[in-house]
Amino acid sequence: MAVAPIFKKAYWSLAIAGGLYFIVLSLLLNGWIQRQAFYAHNVHTAWWQDPDKPEQFGFLRNQVRPFNLNTSDGEVLYGWHILPVALYSNHEKALIEEPTGLFAPFESTLAFKLLASDPESRLVINFHGNAGTVAQGWRTDTYRALTSGAADKIHVLTIDYRGYGYSTGSPTENGLIVDGITLVQWVMEVARISPERIVILGQSLGTAVTTAIAEHFICEKKIEFKGIVLVAAFSDIPTLMLTYTIGGVIPILSPLRPYPMLQQFMAKRIQETWFTATRLANLVRRSTNLNLHLIHSMNDFEIPWSHSNTLFYAAANATSERGLSLKQIDAVKAHQDLGDSGWTNSWIAARENGGKTTIRQEIVRQGGGSPSVLSLLQ
Repeated sequence: MAVAPIFKKAYWSLAIAGGLYFIVLSLLLNGWIQRQAFYAHNVHTAWWQDPDKPEQFGFLRNQVRPFNLNTSDGEVLYGWHILPVALYSNHEKALIEEPTGLFAPFESTLAFKLLASDPESRLVINFHGNAGTVAQGWRTDTYRALTSGAADKIHVLTIDYRGYGYSTGSPTENGLIVDGITLVQWVMEVARISPERIVILGQSLGTAVTTAIAEHFICEKKIEFKGIVLVAAFSDIPTLMLTYTIGGVIPILSPLRPYPMLQQFMAKRIQETWFTATRLANLVRRSTNLNLHLIHSMNDFEIPWSHSNTLFYAAANATSERGLSLKQIDAVKAHQDLGDSGWTNSWIAARENGGKTTIRQEIVRQGGGSPSVLSLLQ
């Protein structure tokens, strides 16, 4: 007889949980709430640290120079310029003597001059994922890893999108694309860094931004960069939301799998769609000399690595005017098994005017960086 109350409590617990879930889904039909949940720009864990003081994040004095950029639609973006350690060491005395923190105009700083005046300098433009700021969590470790590839040559520039950190405004798909274009255009026009010295790297949400930016420059200005690197990319948001879990714990639309019509109803009402696979295919189609790297971890609990497969096949297919089937791509791609590390797939296609499209997919068993990314900067 004591079993009945237990089942009763379990029933009501499930009923309450289900009710709350459908209330949350109903709220997510609102565009403003969708954007707050998806971009999570007000969520960060470094309340007690100040991005204007990069030394709090383990950097040397003035190794990181904060800066501001103005967008064409009136927003002010906050960013970081990270110097390579050996270059910093060579100019340490002069760098230390400069004021710390946000210093205007940025073009008058020694850090900017060291980037702009060296014809051998290389630049990684980094676009981070959702939530947090440029100084959030392991992002600072990423900057250190990137600048260590050539300790006197590789600089890193990164920004907080509108609505993130100290940047003004509120995030939208079009807005983030404008932010990215603003930074890349400033790099080429003000810092005068040529595209063949630039690698654009995105992580998670940043992969969608990176792809949209690269597509813009190839379509509007016929500009191609040294490399495009997408880490933990997704094909598009409606597809991602079918399996996405917040923090690997809280599901969004996967509980609706037994009800496909309801699941599709919700997916079609996602306003920030970020159709990266479509944009990537267009980028490949328009490019004549593209280096594209896709990197994904099998233990990514938010974005399944299967999205990397979708993007790899979309990109490879776009190299053929007639189109290719998955079977045809599998028959031609170069596959290398790396044992416990994971595996790689490579696709190389000759293009017009002697150009070449190189697509490399790396699936690693555990999250982490890749030496092949740094090879693009040599």
